[in-house]
Amino acid sequence: MEIQRSRESLHRLVDQIDERWRLRRWIFDVFDGPRDADVPNEHLAAVWPSVEPRFKRAVTRRAAAVSVTIGVGSKFLIGIETFVLVILAFNGGSFTLRTESMNPGYWEMLIALVIGAGASTVISLLLLQPHIRWFIENGGTDSLRRRSVAGIPIRQSGADVAGWLVSYVIYMLISDVSRQFLATVGGAFVLSAVTSGSLIYLFAEVSARPLAILALSGASEPRVVHGVRERMVVVWLVSSAVPMVGLITINIGRWIGWLPPAVGPLDWTSVFLAVVALSSGLLVVMLVGRTLADPLNEMREVVESASAGDFDRRVAVYDVSELGVLQTGLNHMLDGLAERERIRDERERIRSLFSKHVGDRVAELAIEQGGEMSGANTDVGVVFVDLTGSTSFAAERDPRETAVVLNVFFSVVAEVVERHDGLINKFEGDAALIIFGAPAALPDPAGSALRAARELGEALGERVPLEWGMGVGYGRVFAGNIGAASRYEYTVIGDPVNESARLSDWAKESGSPVCASGDTVDAADPGEAELWSETGEVHLRGRAAKTAIFVPTTMVHSEPPTLGSVLSDLVKRTGRRGRQTPDRR
Repeated sequence: MEIQRSRESLHRLVDQIDERWRLRRWIFDVFDGPRDADVPNEHLAAVWPSVEPRFKRAVTRRAAAVSVTIGVGSKFLIGIETFVLVILAFNGGSFTLRTESMNPGYWEMLIALVIGAGASTVISLLLLQPHIRWFIENGGTDSLRRRSVAGIPIRQSGADVAGWLVSYVIYMLISDVSRQFLATVGGAFVLSAVTSGSLIYLFAEVSARPLAILALSGASEPRVVHGVRERMVVVWLVSSAVPMVGLITINIGRWIGWLPPAVGPLDWTSVFLAVVALSSGLLVVMLVGRTLADPLNEMREVVESASAGDFDRRVAVYDVSELGVLQTGLNHMLDGLAERERIRDERERIRSLFSKHVGDRVAELAIEQGGEMSGANTDVGVVFVDLTGSTSFAAERDPRETAVVLNVFFSVVAEVVERHDGLINKFEGDAALIIFGAPAALPDPAGSALRAARELGEALGERVPLEWGMGVGYGRVFAGNIGAASRYEYTVIGDPVNESARLSDWAKESGSPVCASGDTVDAADPGEAELWSETGEVHLRGRAAKTAIFVPTTMVHSEPPTLGSVLSDLVKRTGRRGRQTPDRR
């Protein structure tokens, strides 16, 4: 979707250029990019191949027109400045463009500059033609193409210097000036060619960025082609070397008698040279600053997006200096971070699924132990709850209805167990085995099991349309991983597990759906134990000794007790607590 929007924005941009044929718009589009469209540099390589050819030709034609206009304009401006500077030097620094000794050939100079500008333009277009054709036809990219595109700025600079050479040769052939004046113009043209070539070099770096984006395709050249150091040399040449050499040359010319000495209180030759140097230096600093700031700003934006969690953005690689290596390195780093984030999300998703299957605590324990077969004896509270009549219920109804009822049942169990820090050890058909005190220890596992059983009994009675039985046991079990090295599960093994299952069966047949053993109530804190009442002793299946049965006081459905039953109950509980005391020590 984002690429499609970028493609549509690029089409709208071309339509706007067709409607607004103005130089100012061209310059903004070349240097600042589209103002009314959102075509990020990092999407250009993906969008451009699908753009219609007529739009590609239109964009390329406009960009070429802008480049020619700026190149010719800068050459004329620098040429006129140079010619004026030479005339001022021959006038002894007087602020006048007339000379008494000779005719400097104004028209000859204008003709020479026009022919030189035309020559440099033709050479530039000839050098760019293969790249433009490749740009429009979506040609493939390889190492040779990348090196060729990287060399565009230096070749365009060479074409500009060639234009200056043509201008000087033409002026030399058609003008009627002295050899000294011609030599002075030649020296001035050399300095002008250095300045103009440097500016064209920097401008070509900016204007050739779309070509560089497609050629590099997200990866810079393995070696630095035009480094930051070379750009600093360009700044030094334009802002310092050229004006200083010009100033030294003027003074040497005056010393050897080629130029007249300065007349008047102000040497306008030096002033004009200083103004030209300041303006040229400002322009080159702005261009170099742009070539450095643009990629850095783009990388900063991408880094900020990454810090906010967006690892999908990438920087467009269009620089062949150290900055291009940094752009490529940043993209590779983001690729690694995105892959690491994907793996982390996948691990988190697997861990979440694992936790839903075995419980959070068991999952954390498995991760900490690294899959070791380990376990230990511990005292736990055990709750076993089983639905009654689920088989006949499933036989009489649609299987989806049965699944809905079971999901409600297990959801109620999970909500209550989580509030009391328990562990659903397993769901078995229409039953659930719940542990309190393993794998995470609890200060009162028996009390936690009893509290959860009471609350669970009330919740099931309100939300589950089936009968059920619940048994609560307490005692020492083995809690740990059971199975083979290739397949095992966390579970508990011991008599309290069997006891809670038998209590659940008894609860289905008794008057209360929740039953707990006397040992469980005795081990719980007194506040919780007072909420349970004994209903008698029974022989549970598979057990030799009788088991005292306790039910929540609020669920007792028996006749009012007699005095004899109360005394009997008191004697039994006193005797049982006496027997439990040595064991608890």
